[in-house]
Amino acid sequence: MTTIAAGPAADPPTIAWRDGSFQIGFHAMATPCAVVLESEDRGLAKRVAETVAAEARRIERKFSRYRADSVIGRLHASYGKGLVVDEETAQLLDFAQECFAISGGLFDVTSGVLRRAWRFDGSDKLPSPEKVRALLPLVGWKKLSWANPVLTLPAGMELDLGGIAKEYAVDRALFAASALSEAPVLVNFGGDLAVNRPRGGGAPWKVAIESVERFGEAAGLIDLKHGALATSGDARRYLIKDGIRYGHILDPRTGWPVKDAPRSITVAAASCIEAGMTATMAMLQGAKAEEFLKFEGMRAWFMR
Repeated sequence: MTTIAAGPAADPPTIAWRDGSFQIGFHAMATPCAVVLESEDRGLAKRVAETVAAEARRIERKFSRYRADSVIGRLHASYGKGLVVDEETAQLLDFAQECFAISGGLFDVTSGVLRRAWRFDGSDKLPSPEKVRALLPLVGWKKLSWANPVLTLPAGMELDLGGIAKEYAVDRALFAASALSEAPVLVNFGGDLAVNRPRGGGAPWKVAIESVERFGEAAGLIDLKHGALATSGDARRYLIKDGIRYGHILDPRTGWPVKDAPRSITVAAASCIEAGMTATMAMLQGAKAEEFLKFEGMRAWFMR
């Protein structure tokens, strides 16, 4: 029997009172996470902080591709054998299958294996065409077998739910926080966020869209009274070679970055997982991103 050693305990969330709200912060899913709670009840703030951090870290542990004891880790080690998954995992796999179908095969959670070739670290180090081409046989949702609740993943293939799990975690965390109180709450995991209701007096939340040229600076403000926002873009993950910028959104059919996509797309939707899925699908359309979102009737903001 193999024993998985426990990692170091996660730092507890921080809680600060500022501008009439409790500001909660912690780290999960390799990103800074924040919660804003409009309440004067410090005890409630502590419960919200603990609940939201626990939910984010639970989802990270369960769906991380870096942990051998996660659902994804066990699937990768199944070597072509069918595995029965739990209901929550099945729901995400159903969603991934729906995204694949809606996008015409562009939104493909099996394409994460391409990271073996690509390192979007701001350098000029492009992989060789041969290295990328060698990975393409391991990409393709249709190559696996999914018959809820049994998934059979061919040996060598991988699943990467990174394009779904963070937004799903935002939705789950907001639901958990809202179950504790009717106070207005904003949950923000690395720029993908959701709110449960307007601020006091019916005022909207003021949400900044970050500039793609100047980190930490706002390119604009969005009023949000309910629902979610998610952003897809290449501001932090890219390569530049011979004056050409290569963003991290990859076309699963070719293994290469999508051409002529906007630098950033922010989408508003009823849930964060819907907003994130739509923003990524739009990026995958490349030069047709705006046309795609207009057809879908989505509220969106672009930066090129």
